[in-house]
Amino acid sequence: MNSAVEHRRVWRIAGPIILSNVSVPLLGAVDTAVIGHLDSPIYLGGVAIGSLVFSYVYWGFGFLRMGTTGLTAQAMGARDG
Repeated sequence: MNSAVEHRRVWRIAGPIILSNVSVPLLGAVDTAVIGHLDSPIYLGGVAIGSLVFSYVYWGFGFLRMGTTGLTAQAMGARDG
């Protein structure tokens, strides 16, 4: 199989998970930067707590993302997908 085609297939599978893993810290950083311009530090504290809860839930359900990686690899290896 052509190397370029193989690279595209790998990126098509890996791209969404890479984007997903990068987006969570960026989301917290952008929220903090935007809310940091407001008057009261209470808003920043609220965003910090919300970001912590969101991050905990996101990484707590990480087994779904990581579990499907193995299943996808098996399916691709067996030529089922």
